[in-house]
Amino acid sequence: MTITDARLAISEVAQATGLSTHTLRYYERAGLMLDPVDRASSSHRRYSPGDVTWVEFLTKLRSTGMPIATVREYAELVRRGDSTTADRLELLGRHRVAVLAQLDEITKSLTAIDKKIALYKEKATHA
Repeated sequence: MTITDARLAISEVAQATGLSTHTLRYYERAGLMLDPVDRASSSHRRYSPGDVTWVEFLTKLRSTGMPIATVREYAELVRRGDSTTADRLELLGRHRVAVLAQLDEITKSLTAIDKKIALYKEKATHA
């Protein structure tokens, strides 16, 4: 699905982002959206392309283990504008260090798994 200037229903955003409608509503209730999500006259949510781009970035932050409280802090800084650029840089820099540490641990774990697989393959060929 291509995101255009049209406003999207929550089900369309869920499909485009891979998130559930429940998660999208939660992001809104938790104060993670930059701006309030627009509502149609029927009171149904209508997401802008900017809302979708923001949700996609939130998904990346969450998938790298950033806690909701930190995501909320980041969103608050973004809402406050350019005067918070240094704070945002510092927050994302801290998170980057944490993600690199996670990657290092995962790489070590993968190496251990690969060694075990090689051992079992060796045993299987000599069985």
